[in-house]
Amino acid sequence: MSKTVAIIGAGASGITAIKCCLDEGLQVTCFERSSRIGGLWAYREDVDGQGCVFKSTIINTSKEMMCYSDYPIPKEYPNYMHNSYIEKYFLSYVDHFDLRRHIQFRTEVEKVTQAADYDATGRWKVTTKNRDSGESTTDHFDAVMICTGHHTTPNIPDFPGLKEFQGKVLHTHEYKTPYDLIDKRVVVIGIGNSGGDAAVELGRISSKVFLSTRSGTWILNRVGDYGNPIDIVVANRFVDIFPTSFKNTMVKRKLQAKFDHAKYGLQPAHDPFRAHPFVNDDLPNRILSGAVIVKPNVARFTETGVEFEDGTFEDNIDCVILGTGYTFSYPFMDCPSFQVIKNEVSLYKYVFPADLKHPTICTIGLVQPLGAIHPISELQSRWAAQVFTGQASLPSRPEMEASIKKAKDDMSKRYVKSQRHTIQVDWIKYMDCVAIEFGVKPDILKLFLSDPALALRCYFGPCLPYQYRLMGPGKWTGAREAINTMWERVNAPLKTRLPAVEEKKSGASLLLRLGLAFLLIYIVVSIIL
Repeated sequence: MSKTVAIIGAGASGITAIKCCLDEGLQVTCFERSSRIGGLWAYREDVDGQGCVFKSTIINTSKEMMCYSDYPIPKEYPNYMHNSYIEKYFLSYVDHFDLRRHIQFRTEVEKVTQAADYDATGRWKVTTKNRDSGESTTDHFDAVMICTGHHTTPNIPDFPGLKEFQGKVLHTHEYKTPYDLIDKRVVVIGIGNSGGDAAVELGRISSKVFLSTRSGTWILNRVGDYGNPIDIVVANRFVDIFPTSFKNTMVKRKLQAKFDHAKYGLQPAHDPFRAHPFVNDDLPNRILSGAVIVKPNVARFTETGVEFEDGTFEDNIDCVILGTGYTFSYPFMDCPSFQVIKNEVSLYKYVFPADLKHPTICTIGLVQPLGAIHPISELQSRWAAQVFTGQASLPSRPEMEASIKKAKDDMSKRYVKSQRHTIQVDWIKYMDCVAIEFGVKPDILKLFLSDPALALRCYFGPCLPYQYRLMGPGKWTGAREAINTMWERVNAPLKTRLPAVEEKKSGASLLLRLGLAFLLIYIVVSIIL
C-alpha cells in the first residue's frame, strides 16, 4: 500500500507538491483553508487571515523563469504576468494534472503532532477543522509537507506616536486598491516590493506620496537589454561562475548608468547582491515628476503628521501604509524542530529538520530567492517525494547540522539583515544544491558530448526550470524542446504589430555567441584532458 501524505496549503508550493507526490505514487490529501487555490496570487478583497497581492500586482519574474518545469506557460501570455494570469496558469496546471480532487477546501489545519507510533513508523497525527461546519477531524499520515509560505503575519513596528496618529494606518497586507486615497497625502514606510509598488501606484492619483526608507535600495527594471526580460538576461550558469564581488561591481555600474541612485535619495550602503532588490520600472519617473518624495526613516508620529530622522516634518497626512515585511511561524506544529526565531528556522537545505528520527515532514517554498520561487518549490517537492518513498536519503544528522550552520553563516555574511527578508538564497546555486540531492542537476559536460547545441543553451542561456527535467528521476521528454523554443514563447506576446522597417541583424551577436561557444569547448577539452 502506498504511503499517505498531508499537504498544508494549496498555493504555488502546495499544488506542485501534490503533483510531485502523485508522480511518485503517493496518496495525497491537501488541506486549504480558503475556497480557492493560488495562495498569495488568488486576489481577494477580504484577506481572510492570509496574504494576498494588490489588485494591480504584476509578478517580478518572467514566465519562462517562473514556470513549473514540465508545464510551460502558454506563449500568448505576457512575459511579466498580472496576478490574474498567474492564477489562470495555476488553475490550468491543477486541471491538466487532475489535482483538484486531492484538495479539501475550507479546511484549516489546527494541529500537527507526532503519532503515538512515530518512533516505529514516522507517522504524524493531523487535526483539521472544516471552516463551514466547525467540525474537527483527526487523521494519521505517513508524511507531511508544509506549504504555508511566509507572507501571512504582518510585521508592525512600534514607531513613537503611531498609536496617537489620527489618520488611517494599514499594512501592505491589507492594501488592495488605491481608489480611497485619491487626492490624499500618504506616507509609505518601507521600500520592499510591496511598499515600493504601493508608492508608485499612489503616486499617480494621490495628492502627495512620501516614501520613507531606512536603508535605501537598488532599483532593477523588468525590461533588460534589447527589451528582453531582465532575469532571462542575467540568470545563467556562465554569469554565475564569476565572483560575487565582480558581479556586484558590474551590476552597480549598470544600475547607476540607468539613473544615479544617490541623486534620487535611494542609494543604499550595501551592494546590489547583498539584499533583495526592488524590481520596478516606474519609481524613478514618479520621483522625477515630484509625485513621490523619498524620505529617511520615521522618527515619530504626531496626531496629524510625521517627523523624519533628518528633522523634516510633513503635516496633514491622511494615511500611513506600512511596507515593513512579515513574520512567519507554524502555530499548528507541536514540534520544537519548527521553532522560528527572528525569521529563521533550522532546516537542512531549508526543507528538512535535522533532529528528527524520521525524514517524514518538511517545509516547501520557505526561501526567498533572487529569482522565481515556483521552480524552487517544485524542485523541493520532487526531492521530498523521493525521500518519502525511500528513493533518496538524507545525510547523517551531524552532516545536516553542519550544513545548516554553514548556510546560516554564509547568509549572515552575504546578506543585509532586514525584517522584509526571510531566508535569502541565490537562485541557480540553491536549485543546483537541491537537485544534487536526488540526481537531477544537469550535467553540462555529459550533455555537451551528446547534444552540444543544447549544452551551449543551458550554459550560456538562461537557467530555465526545464533544465532540471533533462536527466535523472522525473525526466521529461519535452524538456529539450521547451529549452530550444524558449525565445518563441518570449517573443510571441510582443508580435502584435509588424514593424514598418525590417530589423537589420548585426554580426556582433553571432560573433559573441561563437566566442562563448569556443570558450566552452576549450573548458570541456581541458577537463577531459
